[in-house]
Amino acid sequence: MSYQEYQRANLFFDSKDYSGAADILAPIVEADPGNRAAVELLGRSYFHSAQLGRAEAAFRRLVELDPANGWAYEALGRTLHRQGRPDEAGRYRRLAEAMGTEPETGAVYEVRAANLAD
Repeated sequence: MSYQEYQRANLFFDSKDYSGAADILAPIVEADPGNRAAVELLGRSYFHSAQLGRAEAAFRRLVELDPANGWAYEALGRTLHRQGRPDEAGRYRRLAEAMGTEPETGAVYEVRAANLAD
């Protein structure tokens, strides 16, 4: 894996170009399927670009690579739930919770105060 390509994919992800990030990451993961960081970012990119079947495959791979990673179980559970498979999702989310991973709440809100002194 080229570290520069991974960093480039990270920039695409951070700028919310999830499909672009996935396009960069897919060949990286194909060349190095044991690279947990690349597999995780690929799964996240697929999830955020609504490529849920691919996200599921990536998160299943991440669970296989790192069975003690509670976040991977939570991500897989969220992906399954979003696909309309709540029973299957619940199993993975309970495993994540048992591992100490906080459940995702969904939306993240950020509030910033304006500087009215200027």
